[in-house]
Amino acid sequence: MHGISRWSTVVALGATAVVCAAGLSSTAVAYGPGDGQGSTTGPSGNTDGKGTISATAGEVIFNRDNNGHGQSTGRVTSASNWTPPACYYAPMYTPEQFQKAREPVWNAGSTGNGWDVSQRDRFVNGKPYKDFNKDKTGKGYFWGSYVSEGRAGEPGALDCTKDYFWVDTGAAPPADIAEAITPKMLADLAYAEIRVPSTKVTLAPAGATKVNLPTWAWLDAAQFKPVSVTASVPILNVEATTVAEPVSLRIEPGTADAQVYPASGVCTFVNGRIGEPYAAGKSKQTPPCGVKYLRSSGDGTYPLRATITWKIHWTGTGVNNPQALPDGEFGAEQAVVVQEIQAVNR
Repeated sequence: MHGISRWSTVVALGATAVVCAAGLSSTAVAYGPGDGQGSTTGPSGNTDGKGTISATAGEVIFNRDNNGHGQSTGRVTSASNWTPPACYYAPMYTPEQFQKAREPVWNAGSTGNGWDVSQRDRFVNGKPYKDFNKDKTGKGYFWGSYVSEGRAGEPGALDCTKDYFWVDTGAAPPADIAEAITPKMLADLAYAEIRVPSTKVTLAPAGATKVNLPTWAWLDAAQFKPVSVTASVPILNVEATTVAEPVSLRIEPGTADAQVYPASGVCTFVNGRIGEPYAAGKSKQTPPCGVKYLRSSGDGTYPLRATITWKIHWTGTGVNNPQALPDGEFGAEQAVVVQEIQAVNR
């Protein structure tokens, strides 16, 4: 399932238009015509290699080749109150396509005469567009709103409520439309696609954890490495790559009757690894990453929670230096049995 138009269901249109290979603007980011090809996964809009476009060529497509894979992976959530956008504005129609899409809606009369009249004024009668902007055929697109794939049920999916608007080929979208496609917007959309491994930690010594004995905790270094997703709109020749790198592990033992190592409970990555594997003879040493339970879990367990923090940044069209995005987090709980040390009676 691809991105969904917020304004209407995109119908199959027989008409296509030729993209004019106009020169790029002199702005920092040039929005030029692309070839619609490239290393992507699941493109939702495309060209035929000769410059003609489908009605949904403006949809964002994602390359997830370097993302986390498998059933144990999960989506990072922002460590702050920021949320990646769920909708965006991008090219949707040429003038001819737009006319074919809108006139049947107006003629049906189901949207009310007042609304239909206002729409004709806006797009036909020159307030501000005349005759669907046909005099600019091949020189730009009407942009509309899309909902990102798989995010239609989120509250943010309803935020893109602006009517269709025109953007010339090579020009940046209006600065006052925050959700319009830019490299930064693509980076934000890619953030929501990042998937990272489960954070189940290895605990040792083996078997049930013992009261007052340090338990060593570490992560499999092979599983935790940078991941990335690239988002692009080929018809605009613009893209951004968002990269997430693991930086720390936070341990929450699930009870106040415990002591964590280090005292902050946050273990940092050192040489690509968090924590240190337990080895025989270390049972009384202080682990670089771990926990010591001070009370038995009785007939139950303690819900130890391990959360990885991922440092996230992006680069993109016209932006070569990495730009920071909010840190992401992904965690999981695991049940820990804690037993008293059994005294030996002689």
